[in-house]
Amino acid sequence: MTGLWFLLAAAGLIVLVAFAYFSLKVLREYERGVVFRMGRARPLYGPGLVVLLPLADRMVRVDQRVVTLTIPPQEVITRDNVPARVNAVVMFQVTDPLKAIMAVENYAVATSQIAQTTLRSLLGRADLDTLLAHREDLNVDLRGIIETQSARWGVEVRVVEIKDVEIPESMQRAMAREAEAERERRAKVINARGELQASDELRQAAETLSKNPASLQLRYLQTLLELGADQNSTVVFPLPVDIITPFLKNPASLGEALANGLARHRD
Repeated sequence: MTGLWFLLAAAGLIVLVAFAYFSLKVLREYERGVVFRMGRARPLYGPGLVVLLPLADRMVRVDQRVVTLTIPPQEVITRDNVPARVNAVVMFQVTDPLKAIMAVENYAVATSQIAQTTLRSLLGRADLDTLLAHREDLNVDLRGIIETQSARWGVEVRVVEIKDVEIPESMQRAMAREAEAERERRAKVINARGELQASDELRQAAETLSKNPASLQLRYLQTLLELGADQNSTVVFPLPVDIITPFLKNPASLGEALANGLARHRD
């Protein structure tokens, strides 16, 4: 009799353990449970302790944390017929667990497939310059198109980023030559602007000196001092500027002075 009671107690304990295992579930703070009772969806469960009916209820856990999905490299041909290899990353989050389970078989796979086809389609309508220089605009367009599709199964797309863009080496060399030519062009433009500005400054200085003879003489003396700074230099000047200036203003007086000088030399 004692053995029978022992067997009954053991059987009861096994039933209790099995009931607890199949009936009691714990959902974490970021998890929700979609419960089907006899095939029909029940209201959303969680987080916390969930009690299920054995053999009648089936629960599917849904993680509501942000999921990072890496899009494998896609072969695309841009609008200007340049082949490129592009990959991207998509971050999405389940906002409606009931739709995520009932509207699509696997929301993660569906989001990945939509992202791949959208990436190929959108980049095929863009040229290479847009792909390289306006990546942020393409990311915004990608996110909008993907989320339009994924919203139907309760998935919100948080971020879409194009990671790497690979182009043929011949195209890379051509772009490098183009960039070098552009840098040379800019350097020539800067030099030309500098020469133009310098010529304007010299013209203004010449006009200022021509209006003030004293300034011209000071500049003349400054130049002599600069030339004389070198001990090996020899400067020859026949007459001071203040002597020849009146003759430069009156060429007739210069001729008369030369004639008088010659006459005195003959005498």
